[in-house]
Amino acid sequence: MNKILIANRGEIALRVMRSAKEMNIKTVAIFSEADRNAPFVRYADEAVCVGPPPSAESYLLGDKIIQICKDLNVDGIHPGYGFLSENSEFVQKATDAGITFIGPSPKSIELMGDKLKAKDTVKAYNIPMVPGTDHAISDIPAAKKIAKEVGFPILIKASAGGGGKGMRVVENEEEFEEQMDRAVSEAISSFGNGEVFIEKYVGSPKHIEIQLIADTHGNVVYLFDRECSIQRRHQKVIEEAPSASVSDELRKQMGEAACDVARSCDYYGAGTVEFLMDENKNFYFLEMNTRLQVEHPVSEMITGIDLVKEQINVARGEKLSFTQDDLSINGHSLEVRVYAENPRNNFLPDIGKLETYRRPQGNGVRVDDGLEEGMDIPIYYDPMIAKLVTHGKDREEAIQRMTKAIDEYEITGVETTLDFCRYTINHEAFKDASFDTNFVKTHFSDTSVLDNHDPEEEKVAAIFAALELEKQIQPATSLNNETVASNWKKNRITLN
Repeated sequence: MNKILIANRGEIALRVMRSAKEMNIKTVAIFSEADRNAPFVRYADEAVCVGPPPSAESYLLGDKIIQICKDLNVDGIHPGYGFLSENSEFVQKATDAGITFIGPSPKSIELMGDKLKAKDTVKAYNIPMVPGTDHAISDIPAAKKIAKEVGFPILIKASAGGGGKGMRVVENEEEFEEQMDRAVSEAISSFGNGEVFIEKYVGSPKHIEIQLIADTHGNVVYLFDRECSIQRRHQKVIEEAPSASVSDELRKQMGEAACDVARSCDYYGAGTVEFLMDENKNFYFLEMNTRLQVEHPVSEMITGIDLVKEQINVARGEKLSFTQDDLSINGHSLEVRVYAENPRNNFLPDIGKLETYRRPQGNGVRVDDGLEEGMDIPIYYDPMIAKLVTHGKDREEAIQRMTKAIDEYEITGVETTLDFCRYTINHEAFKDASFDTNFVKTHFSDTSVLDNHDPEEEKVAAIFAALELEKQIQPATSLNNETVASNWKKNRITLN
């Protein structure tokens, strides 16, 4: 494989290109008119504009992307995540055109892309499942009867769903019909597929996922677990590896179950199996993501494995270069997603220009991004600015390094999730790992907590106030306002 096209944009395109370059593989970027001046476009060996800014007119044009591959003699396509990464029809067309897709087969993508098909596929391996239906249901009286048997509260979920769309929690029988109608309507609107199914609602779950990779020779290994329970709108904001709530024994059970999920669909490439874990440490299969995950860096940090390089090697037909016994957990890693969103306003996107953009640095700090100071954040795509990752010898050090890195990250021009992430990782519920997927609802209903100074800053402010009072009492003091204010600002920046 001498040349690959990255069918994506932003930070993930740049991240894939860097690994490819280390493997002496040429890269081709595709870009929309909105991304013409983006760093990933300049970094690539070749770049081709695929259309106007909207995704449907650029990054989702599968046929056009395949034609570009033919024109430029591209050997392989890396899809990143999002866009066409889980589009089995695109994968099949690329394969038919003689281009290697750096990911799983169309069959695996199709089976795992539909939650009902996925449930049916993994049955033979006795994977733990949340109680509920294993088939689509549209008859409301029959569905209501099943819901009563499962026991309220229940969850209505879109079969083709993702990102929380087509999902409704139903607390009691009286609201069932209304929520059923809403779930079906949203599923049709979002996915063109109104099929829904019913599951028992797990009220205080942990969202634990297992990173795995498999080759085309039957070898499957798991790269341990990730904790992904800090979410807003059913989408992750903070991830860590490994989970502080999972014992070594449970980690092994979940890892082996994840590998069985991969075997059930003849999977190869990098993938992630997601589980819900209840307060009694029972875990249940949720879904499989047949691609690289946004949060893959934390798994790389604790294992030393470059997942993109492994994806490319698997696509080349090579055997995995390591076994399960070769893998071990080294320290702890955190990732916070730096979104252009306003946590004080229900995490609504805040599009604008990066007036100031300066990355943190230091031991154990990694920043995966795709923007530069002065650039606009396009309104057409996900508002993620960067992924800020830290690694430490243990969880405490990883949290300390993340807190310091957040404080050093300078972004102005847009609101970001940085202060929310800082608040969260220093919250008692996070530090003692007692949090679950309801953290935002439980601990962030009052957004004024983001405006509170930390204890060290308050100490400095108290000193400033005392000096001011002393000045009023003794006008002849040699300390003037400007000097005090300057020293306070300096201390505020350096105290963490």
